[in-house]
Amino acid sequence: MSTTINAPKRKYNISYLIDGLGMGGAERLLVPTLKNLDQEIFTPRVCAFQVRQGNPIADQLRAIDIPVDFLPIPYLRDLTAIPRLYAYLKKTRADLVHTQLEFADTLGNFAAKLLRLPSVTTLHTMLASDRSFKSRLHEFTELSALRYFCDQVISVSEEARQFHLNESKTSPDHVRVIYNGIDLSAYANLDFQRERLALRNAFSLPPDAILLTTVAVLREPKGIQFMLEALPEIFSAHPNAYYLIVGDGAYRPELEKRLANSPIKEKVIFAGQRSDIPQILAASDLFILPTLTEALPTVLAEAMAARLPIVASRVGGVPEMLADGVNGRLVAPGSPVELTKACLSLLANPEEMKSMGLDGFRIVNEKFDVRGQVNQLKKLYLELITRHEK
Repeated sequence: MSTTINAPKRKYNISYLIDGLGMGGAERLLVPTLKNLDQEIFTPRVCAFQVRQGNPIADQLRAIDIPVDFLPIPYLRDLTAIPRLYAYLKKTRADLVHTQLEFADTLGNFAAKLLRLPSVTTLHTMLASDRSFKSRLHEFTELSALRYFCDQVISVSEEARQFHLNESKTSPDHVRVIYNGIDLSAYANLDFQRERLALRNAFSLPPDAILLTTVAVLREPKGIQFMLEALPEIFSAHPNAYYLIVGDGAYRPELEKRLANSPIKEKVIFAGQRSDIPQILAASDLFILPTLTEALPTVLAEAMAARLPIVASRVGGVPEMLADGVNGRLVAPGSPVELTKACLSLLANPEEMKSMGLDGFRIVNEKFDVRGQVNQLKKLYLELITRHEK
């Protein structure tokens, strides 16, 4: 049953709580989301609990005039966390709380309930099956907080929504799908030829180099180790091909160790953490996401915006973004053989790659434009605030 939304009587303060402001997908999404949020109606404010990778997203948020606060909460069992968070939300006169990631989901919803504030949570991930006892305990605490204290849970894909419903045993109407969106304006005026030459010059690559690219936080579940196994055959068939890994993380030393004595070592480039993702994607030929688990990888929308064909694992919400044979190829997770086959098939058909890139661009404009996501958030915020004001 829908709620009638009257015109707002004043601007509403939205408090965004998040564990950290590193370069993960949830963190990066805050920038285009808040940039496009209707600030005639809402006043957004972000609060991070931890420093991750130096919290580079904080600078990006401040650059678009979004206030960013830091409330240090190093661990969930911090007995001072709830009182401090309660005081913070009261001091900043929050009208609604929107949480993202584990600590914020658990503590933020509880504090919001104490203050009788409406709260929203966005779930960006799907739980792994081989979780430790400690991880399961944390997840049980988080799911309990969402079930009993959160007004509305947002899942970023239908697959992730069904997974969460099964794990939490909560009511189906408690979890709705809102696809993540990206700021397409960042891809509107790219000079693809110039970016291709600039990136190849920057890494001392031949002008005609074929560039296979992965953008990810370097964790084991991203599956990059399986792409490394696929590379020798790909490089053998295409001697001018290179693999660019963009991002950083705890798993990087292991990936570098795997390449230490490999003959392909010089053809794999670790670019580290970068802020010029649109330009890097525009300079690439094929995007690879060999992930083992994913709710809805925003980086695929970014690759589609750059008109790139994609090879990605058939996991989580990926098939809701990638139609096999339309804008890329789906492969089994953890399969170097399928990665090899898909990459070789596409690289042998440049016209098919071009067509897939154009279809991807069409799909991202239809389904993953941040303006559509923000419009849905606007309606949800007003609905919940109105309901709580009655």
